[in-house]
Amino acid sequence: MSITSTDLGRANEVLAALRDEVGKAVVGQREAVDQVLVALLASGHVLIEGVPGLGKTLLARALAQAMSLTFSRVQFTPDLMPSDITGHTVLDRSDPGTPLGAMRVLRGPVFTHLLLADEINRAPAKTQSSLLEAMQERQVTLDGQTLVLEQPFMVLATQNPIETEGTYPLPEAQLDRFLLKIEIGYPPIDEEAAIVVRTTTAQAGDQLPLAAVASRLEARHVLSLQRMAALVRVDDKVVDYAVRIVRATRGWPGLSNGAGPRGAIALVRAARAAALLAGRDFATPDDIKQFALPSLRHRVLLAPDAQLEGRRVDDLIGALLDSVEAPRL
Repeated sequence: MSITSTDLGRANEVLAALRDEVGKAVVGQREAVDQVLVALLASGHVLIEGVPGLGKTLLARALAQAMSLTFSRVQFTPDLMPSDITGHTVLDRSDPGTPLGAMRVLRGPVFTHLLLADEINRAPAKTQSSLLEAMQERQVTLDGQTLVLEQPFMVLATQNPIETEGTYPLPEAQLDRFLLKIEIGYPPIDEEAAIVVRTTTAQAGDQLPLAAVASRLEARHVLSLQRMAALVRVDDKVVDYAVRIVRATRGWPGLSNGAGPRGAIALVRAARAAALLAGRDFATPDDIKQFALPSLRHRVLLAPDAQLEGRRVDDLIGALLDSVEAPRL
């Protein structure tokens, strides 16, 4: 199967409208918005890192509202239990036909289209791991009963990079489940002024400025876009480029651990979605290079000496990208 020009043009219009709707709530942060849209098109999950007040929750809420998707938010805390996310079973004696009662499933907030796991690193590993099955297999097992999640399903997890006291770093196995790790920084002065104006004009208290965001598509349209992204053509040379980048991380100076095969898979999936977002039915080496940082920064580990020297993962991956030759198509 291939993508027709009509389908491509329609997808381009829908995605442009979706961008515009999210932009009615989120000021600036164009790169972060595009990366979240790429993860959505690639049927992936994202980890968003940034200090409080930069619009991470607003971005998730605006995205859900612009697509008529169900939305749940869970504030992760040290006392949060796995059942607070997945749900649990209870004894229901309300049915007169079962005098002893029957077990009834109470579904948790994970049963939604868009799940915001706020400050995910504030909960212990036991609670964090309750999302692994949902993120990988799109299902939840409760007391031996497997419940399939409604599609599309996406986890947007956030964490604060400057507060480490009382936090539990995500293990590599869980980090690997996120397609992208997005870093959000402080906005420039003009955008910060626009944020202040938008959130204080005719707004009551700390209410999120979502009133202007209109629904542009439904869940079935999102699924259609995801299927379309999976049909974007990727040349063998582009795949080889992604694999060479990932393999280079395994022996790069300053990195103690490189990315595994999921790194190359994430790069190709992100490149396909990025091409569709750009209105193309084929991925290019530039798509791979553009998403190398968000796809790999959470899949590698700094070596101890690099940490002592104050080196950054992004700088090392940037130098690595300059050393890997891109193919000519």
